[in-house]
Amino acid sequence: MPTRRSVICRLAAISGSVAAVRDPQLWAGGAGEGRAAAEPAVGAGDWPWWRGPTWNGVAESGQQVPLRWSDDSGLAWQVKIPGRSHGSPIVVGQQVLIEIADPQRNVQSLLCVDRETGRTVWETIIHRDGLNVKNNEKSTMASASAACDGELIFVNFLSGDSVWMTALDLGGRIVWQVRLGNYVNHQGFGASPLLYQQLVIGVSDNKGGGAVVALRRQDGKLVWRRDRPAKPNYPSAVILEAAGRKQLFLTGCDLVTSLDPATGETLWEVPGATTECVTTTVTDGERIFTSGGYPKNHVSAVLADGSGKVVWENGSRVYVPSMLLRDGALYAVLDAGVAMCWDSASGAELWKGRLGGTFSSSPVLVDDRIYATNEEGRTYVFAATRAGLKVEAENQLGDSVFATPAICGGRIYQRIARTENGVRQEYLVCIRGA
Repeated sequence: MPTRRSVICRLAAISGSVAAVRDPQLWAGGAGEGRAAAEPAVGAGDWPWWRGPTWNGVAESGQQVPLRWSDDSGLAWQVKIPGRSHGSPIVVGQQVLIEIADPQRNVQSLLCVDRETGRTVWETIIHRDGLNVKNNEKSTMASASAACDGELIFVNFLSGDSVWMTALDLGGRIVWQVRLGNYVNHQGFGASPLLYQQLVIGVSDNKGGGAVVALRRQDGKLVWRRDRPAKPNYPSAVILEAAGRKQLFLTGCDLVTSLDPATGETLWEVPGATTECVTTTVTDGERIFTSGGYPKNHVSAVLADGSGKVVWENGSRVYVPSMLLRDGALYAVLDAGVAMCWDSASGAELWKGRLGGTFSSSPVLVDDRIYATNEEGRTYVFAATRAGLKVEAENQLGDSVFATPAICGGRIYQRIARTENGVRQEYLVCIRGA
């Protein structure tokens, strides 16, 4: 497989111990000129970052998405990929992009394959010799998704004892690379890059004290930085429209945090989450929804108007798979394989039902259907309805899935693994349907 030369020079590390740091020129509009000032471009039929074009696990409506497939039918293509990684693919234009951690070569890389054929277009090695990190058995050294603004691709990796953000052009050339900070590992790292206006934002919550860092997309220059508590935590941040304004939300470290995405200033911050969270929150416009798994299991609804009021809470264990919202109904797949639905305003349980297996992959909503894949590679397609669990299809593909699929352009792009001759082999597959 062709590879590109590893980067030789790493740009200067970001450091600082104050609560908030901003570059006044960049913050006050200096970054507002030229290409980098534009909102990230989202092409029709693309899945350009974690949780899709609207950051909430909702796919573009009106697609004719496959309902049935298997190892023997319904695949447009499949390509072997090296290593063991759980990061989800993104799809931009003709490119499908996926992060890789390959212990045989001792590298972390970004792989690009052709959307139509699965042919490898390029692979760029981003880090060497940084994989010797002890993780949770379900974590990997490439558990995040890339993000693309239409011109640059952004990736986050934990390499050795540091978290790095790297920007590449669409041909796989490294444009810049910045160290976000030290990382005292507990169970792994998987926070994906977040794009907003001229910024790319990274999170490095960890036991040693992490940060939320906003860099200028075009050159990696620091725009603002917010230090975080010294506690283990794993979510990707998200920017959502709630309570009448754009807010950057991050849950965990025993907090529910809202920041101004342009400046990093705290809009509001309250207790309301547990210490260790994984899921990326969603909003119904009034509330955001937190969930976590250590030291307590919980799902809670928190008003996003600045009051920080916890409207309702229950003890469900939605630790790893992120949740979905549709028409005032909050849908979740519990780690233990139970699907649930609550009224988002009141928290009243509308229904629950068993699917099967254990879940790490997050569900994806396509119109009135939810696609949810368990760790054994079984995808359940069920109706997004308040009326009860109605499973419309079950599909088995491979025997190990931890990554969330990208669903766009009427196809499903999924990272799976099969056991072949006693050895685990990962694949990137494109599902077109039987």
